[in-house]
Parts: sequence; C-alpha cells; structure tokens
Amino acid sequence: MVGFSAIVNRLRRVTKSMTLNVNNTTGSIAMFTVTGSVQIHRLWGEVTTVISANHTVGHIRTNDQTATVDLSNATGATLSGLAVGTMIYRKALAATALQIDNNAAGAIEDANAAGDLNFSSFIVTKKTGAVTTIDYRYATTDAPSSGVILWTAEWEPISQNGNLVAA
Repeated sequence: MVGFSAIVNRLRRVTKSMTLNVNNTTGSIAMFTVTGSVQIHRLWGEVTTVISANHTVGHIRTNDQTATVDLSNATGATLSGLAVGTMIYRKALAATALQIDNNAAGAIEDANAAGDLNFSSFIVTKKTGAVTTIDYRYATTDAPSSGVILWTAEWEPISQNGNLVAA
C-alpha cells in the first residue's frame, strides 16, 4: 500500500488563466491537455476578474475532438456576477454541479461526511490518436461575456507517459 507521503511527493500542479470572451452563445475553453492517464485529485478555479451577468451552465468536461464526457453536471452552475476571490471547484461526482463558494457572503465548506475530502478526484485517459482536453463550458446572453478564472489542477501521473499541461 502506498503511503500518503508517497502520493504527496508525486503530486504536480498546473494552472491556466482563462479569459471569458464568448458573444451571446454557448462556448467551450480548453483548460488542460492530457497525455497518457492522470489522476486529478483537486480541480478548482478562482475568479480573478469579476464575471459578467448572464453567465450560466458552467461545467467541466473532457473533449477528444469527437466526443465529450461531463466531469460535472452539464446543466451547470450559474457564475453570473461572481466577485474576485470566489472559488469554483469539483466537489462531488460528475452528476453534481460545480461548487461555488462566493466570497461576497463568506463561505465555509465542509466535507460530506467525516473522512471525506472536499474535492472529488477522477482519472482521465487520453484518446489514442486525438488531442484530449479538459474544457470549461458555459452559456451567456451577454455580448460578450467577460471575466477571468484562474483554474488549477493538482494531479499525478498514472501511466508512465501521464502528463497534464495548460492548453
């Protein structure tokens, strides 16, 4: 059995600053590109520039350029008007919307049960012969939607060639 310190020593971190700039439509922005297989232990975004109004259906998914797999509920979360410092993250299984801890009111986030973590980890494997990304997807009726989210993934390689880089 691998001890906790061995896992911590394998953890890597990658960030992607993502500017939202889609005009009155649904958009996807690639955050990270996957090689091999990786386990993502934590995936979160921090709002660094206020998100405009009418920013809805925010969720994450994989994309191999022919098929997508939702990593959070595709009906999504509403991110309209979120302030700088608000945290967005994957807390639970893919059937659950992204968690939003809005700092406008302050927040505390507790685990679902004793011994649970506040983040839900998952494994992503690159599709052979295709570019596989982890995307942020949203809809807006603003012209254009605006704001910036700094996305961070804490991950470890599972396969020998496992890697995750900013897209």
